Amino acid sequence: MCTNGVNTDQFKTMLEHLDDQTALDRRWMHKLFHNADDAGYARTAGTLKEAQGLLDEVRALLSDAQDAVEKDAEAASNVTVDLV
Repeated sequence: MCTNGVNTDQFKTMLEHLDDQTALDRRWMHKLFHNADDAGYARTAGTLKEAQGLLDEVRALLSDAQDAVEKDAEAASNVTVDLV
């Protein structure tokens, strides 16, 4: 469906791709955290742990964006569906 020049399905797919990439980046960050922690690099491990948390926040915001794009598309289309 295209609304206001935006292909909503394609937009949602792009958000899913971003979420998948962020999940992959988070997994690698987690592995690096453990490597640094096991090696005794406390400052590095702490920074990586903080970055993991930020990537978790990004994923939560991407999930919110996926929900919002559907609501925005519905509101922009001015179409209502009534059950009869």
